[in-house]
Amino acid sequence: MLAEGSVGHRKTVMADLVSVEFEIHGEVQGVFFRDNTRKQARRLKLVGWVKNTRHGTVAGVVQGKRDAIGQMKHWLEHVGSPMSRISGASFDEKSIARLEFGNFDISYGR
Repeated sequence: MLAEGSVGHRKTVMADLVSVEFEIHGEVQGVFFRDNTRKQARRLKLVGWVKNTRHGTVAGVVQGKRDAIGQMKHWLEHVGSPMSRISGASFDEKSIARLEFGNFDISYGR
């Protein structure tokens, strides 16, 4: 049996989940950006996907705890893969009740 406080804590944790759609501009294709994004997301225990787009950007969805999402957004916008040159990033963030993915993967469909 759960204590009453435990139930409230669980609700707080669930409300702290975030989903972010992102698109990264610059020299981000052919420089291992997707692979490094997957590694960084998994390090931060985030889920979602990343792919190259037809117009030369990298796009995806990342989901997880708000603090880890903040770290991932910083990485996507300011760090990236060692050979990438990021010129811009866009993010569309929303709170979610539960994660929609089981892991973080590279999507090869365009």
